[in-house]
Amino acid sequence: MSFLKHNLLLADDDTDDVTFFKEALNELPVEASLSTVNDGVQLMHYLTSTALKLPDLLYLDLNMPLKSGVECLDEIKQNDTIKQLPVIIFTTAFNMEVVDLVYQKGAHYFIRKPGEYSQLKKIIYESLTLITKNQLKQPPREEFILQP
Repeated sequence: MSFLKHNLLLADDDTDDVTFFKEALNELPVEASLSTVNDGVQLMHYLTSTALKLPDLLYLDLNMPLKSGVECLDEIKQNDTIKQLPVIIFTTAFNMEVVDLVYQKGAHYFIRKPGEYSQLKKIIYESLTLITKNQLKQPPREEFILQP
C-alpha cells in the first residue's frame, strides 16, 4: 500500500551507499522514483537543466568529488529557480559545526548515514514522512538532526 509519491534525487559518489539507498527505498510503503548523480558538478547541471523537472526532494552527501555538498547547497539556495528544493543532508560526516552550517544555509534535515540496513529504511521513511507533514518547511534547529 502506498501512502506517498515522490520524485527523489540522490547525490552521492559512493556506489554501495547508492545501491543500499535504492534497495531500502524499494522496500518502503511509498511510491517513489529515484534519480542519482555522483558528484557536485553533475548535480548542479542536473538541477539547472531547463529540460528536467526538479525533483521533489534532494538527498545530498557532503563529501563528493569536484564540488562538495556544502558548495552545492550554497548554490542551490542562492538560485531563485531551484532554491525552494528541499534538501536533506545524507552523509557519513558528523560535526556539529557542519550541522549548524548546513542548517543556516537552508537544508531541511541532517541524516548521518546509518550502518545498519534496517535503520537506513527507517530513516528514509521518516524523512519522507516529515518533509510531507511539514509541507517542505525547514524545522526548528532542535528537530533538524534525524536519527534512526
